[in-house]
Amino acid sequence: MTKENMLNSRSLAEISKKLPTPTYQRDSLKIGIVHVGVGGFHRAHQAYYTHLLHEKENAHDWGICGIGLRQGDQKIHDILQKQDGMYTLIVKHPDGKIDSGVIGSIVDFKLGFDTPAVVIDQMAHPDTKIVSLTITEGGYNFNPATGEFDFENKDVQHELNNPQEPKTIYAFLTAAIKKRKEEGLPAFTVMSCDNIQHNGDVAKKMLLTFAQKQEAELAAYIEKEVSFPNSMVDRITPVTTQADIAYLEQTYDLKDEWPVTCEPFIQWVIEDDFSNGRPEFEKVGVQFVPDVKPYEKMKLRLLNAGHSVLGILGAIHGHPTINACMEDEVFVSYLRAFMDNEATPVLDKLEGIDLTKYKDSLQERFANPNIKDSVSRICSESSAKLPKFLIATIEDNLANGGSIEYATLVIAAWCYYSDKGVNKNGESIEIIDALQDQLHQAASKTNEDPLAFIKQESLFGNLAQNEKFTSLYSDMVKKIYADPDIKKLMI
Repeated sequence: MTKENMLNSRSLAEISKKLPTPTYQRDSLKIGIVHVGVGGFHRAHQAYYTHLLHEKENAHDWGICGIGLRQGDQKIHDILQKQDGMYTLIVKHPDGKIDSGVIGSIVDFKLGFDTPAVVIDQMAHPDTKIVSLTITEGGYNFNPATGEFDFENKDVQHELNNPQEPKTIYAFLTAAIKKRKEEGLPAFTVMSCDNIQHNGDVAKKMLLTFAQKQEAELAAYIEKEVSFPNSMVDRITPVTTQADIAYLEQTYDLKDEWPVTCEPFIQWVIEDDFSNGRPEFEKVGVQFVPDVKPYEKMKLRLLNAGHSVLGILGAIHGHPTINACMEDEVFVSYLRAFMDNEATPVLDKLEGIDLTKYKDSLQERFANPNIKDSVSRICSESSAKLPKFLIATIEDNLANGGSIEYATLVIAAWCYYSDKGVNKNGESIEIIDALQDQLHQAASKTNEDPLAFIKQESLFGNLAQNEKFTSLYSDMVKKIYADPDIKKLMI
């Protein structure tokens, strides 16, 4: 491997002989978007759309500056700095076709955990018009059961007492907005791209609650001047593997230390509500609508909940990946029954969407044999996901007299998963969850109290008081603990 084959600006001319590279002048891009949370999804989705816009239009005002607020962001920062912000996107089609290309829309990356002023200054820069977020469900710092801001968070307590030492996204945003206000600059838009229903509304509520506690006058300014569009985002983006890195080396003689893999499907529906201008994303396929809520609910209750159905049950069975689950006819039938009988009946009216075709497309996407999305990734941070994706569906069906049996089995399996940490064969399951200890402690009491797991009100609300749910759940938990061969309960 020669130095020229390392992915960076100096080697682009050579790389472009073998695969597509940016044709626009990256060094002339202004940073119009500051993005917090530069993970695989952002790079496969928003950064990709922005790259397409640079390729298609004269969009030089919309370069992206990545932001990392946690020490865990050091690695991606260092790699992207070494690669001048560029990375390869590897799109894997169900038929085995692979499309690869270099993405160039990220032009800078800054870390905030050691030098917060650098991030605040970038957000407050006159060219910055949008601060976008992919900080995962847990990054929004709300109680899943009540939806209220969590002031018990130690980082929040610290930054309220030490405003010059921000740690959470809210302290950074308030500091930057305050600086812009003092300098007479218009407010930027806060654009959430996370899988949270009403993500813009949630970001607004949490930021206003924090700002009110910190400085009431600034909170009033934020409420009046800052836009928080809701959006629905979609593209399955599995964790990058060493095999993906090796593929680029072997196929293109290209050394990219952190490429991104994804499926060909991509979707972004967003409300057209921006404080200070926006890119013309509609020119590259983004759908702008007056109200995104019905679309995001469809996606969360079908795709995201469907993923969790396969993930939790698949983990107990021993399937390593989502596509492996979809090679199992029992799992395919169970997933479709959940989508048809429990998720679809509680959706809102959708204009321009054929739900049967949408569900068919989800099954095709989940089954893509070239997107080997690990069950452990889909199950990660379930405590932040399931209250919004799955438990909400149970609650809606309880209120409407609908079916709850498919989703309830997933909750019972989640209890076993959290308690035992092994699949039906006794093999260890990789569990990644900020509340892992709390979940295990509650689940471990199941033998003495069958409802111990669901008595966690921060996750389950008052489900433990619902007789229809508790009766079904108790029966399912008893059966799983007696015999963890989950497929016997799925048929």
